[in-house]
Parts: sequence; structure tokens; C-alpha cells
Amino acid sequence: MAAFNEISPANLMRLIGTPQCPVLIDVCIDADFNDAPYLVPTATRWKHGDIDGITAHLKGKDAVIICQKGQKLSHGVAARLSSLNINAQVLAGGNIAWSAAQLPRIPATKIPGSLWVTRHRPKIDRIACPWLIRRFIDPKATFMFVPPAQVIDVADRFDATPFDVADTFWGHRSDRCIFDTILDECALRSLALDTLATVVRAADTNKHDIAPQAAGLLAISVGLSRMYKRDDAQLDAGMAIYDALYRWARDGQGEDHDS
Repeated sequence: MAAFNEISPANLMRLIGTPQCPVLIDVCIDADFNDAPYLVPTATRWKHGDIDGITAHLKGKDAVIICQKGQKLSHGVAARLSSLNINAQVLAGGNIAWSAAQLPRIPATKIPGSLWVTRHRPKIDRIACPWLIRRFIDPKATFMFVPPAQVIDVADRFDATPFDVADTFWGHRSDRCIFDTILDECALRSLALDTLATVVRAADTNKHDIAPQAAGLLAISVGLSRMYKRDDAQLDAGMAIYDALYRWARDGQGEDHDS
């Protein structure tokens, strides 16, 4: 059983992917991390002694501190943060317990920078993918929406990661969408995210027969694109839509109107 200031892997996984997820801070020493270069989804690496840097990164938000075994490093950092009136828990058992529970671990080498760029006037995949990135990979990710002909040049000039344009790594593969590409590359496959990926793919490729929810997602997405002139404002509104779809996919599929 987790101690009073610990959170179990299962309970933390319930928070990841939701707006209520705390900020995850990985303080593993380099030697341990290099032996297993994976991160709990949304976790950011910090030196355990850089309390000022961690505090600035948190901006007063709740935190979960992660180390290799959930012992001295994570408890020490959590205690230091607590003394600064920051609510900090420790991941019980650390990365070893997370791995043993067979929960998603992102290969660190697969995580791009925090700045992304894609085509303007998004509808399905270009809203779904930013949601996925912010909720499961990088909560501070920023997205630029530019004319299609400018995506690659903007990516080069601003050191951004291009997505949903031809001949780029983060693009469609076969009949799959970029949402699927991110799930595969970042090892984020789960029953809930696979279900959501099917709905996104069906709506984005006009194959509504593979997911009856796709028609509704398309209608909502078209409506959002008509409501907002600014793509970033549309993305902000779309985050709530995908938050709701994820919760439906995770634990609401058995409920109907009369439940």
C-alpha cells in the first residue's frame, strides 16, 4: 500500500490524460535513466538538486516526483517542495514499479521538441494530435498553424516539428492517421487510446462505418472550425471535446442515454 505522500502507478495512470493530471518530474540519476531511457507519459527530467528549477517549472501546480525505485531521491525532492508549500507526491516504487505494472513508457528518444507546426484551418487530426501530445507527452507543447506551403520552411526556421504534411515523419502511414503514428512511435497504445484512435481515423478518412461515433466527431469538428477564426482558439475549445471522448473511451462506453 502506498504511504501517505505516495501515489500508486494505477492511480497515477488514471490521472494521466486528464486535465487533473499533476506535473510529473523525473529525477532519476543519469546512470539509471541511461539503463532504461523511458519516461512515464508527460514526465520531464530534472536534476534532483535543482529545486529552484523544478519550482519554477511547476508554477505552483501539484507534482508527482519519480525516481528509479521511489525512494530517497523522490522523497527528498517531494519533502523540499512540501517545505515550499507545493503539494508533491511520490510515485510508489518509481519507474521500476511503473514498468512492472506494464503501463505505457515513452522512449525518450522519440520525444521531439515542444514546438510543432502544421497546416492551418484544422478539423480532425490536427486537433486530435495536439490534444494527444499535450495530455500524454508534453503538456507545454505549442502548436503553430500556417499556410500549407509554409509548413516546412517555418519548421526549419523555428526549429519546430512538422506534422500532417506530405513526406514528414509525423504523418499518415498507409490507412492510419497521425494520431496512430504518435501512439505507435511513443508506445502509448492502450485500450482507451486505441478506441479513440479508431474514431479519429474514421472521422478523418470518411470511413464512418468503422466507428459510429465518427459522424458526430466530424459534425462537431466542422462546427468548431466555423466558430473560430483563430486556429489556436479552436484548439483550446477542441481540448475539452477530446477530454470528453477520452473519458468515454476509457470508462464510459457501456453507458447509454438511459443509464
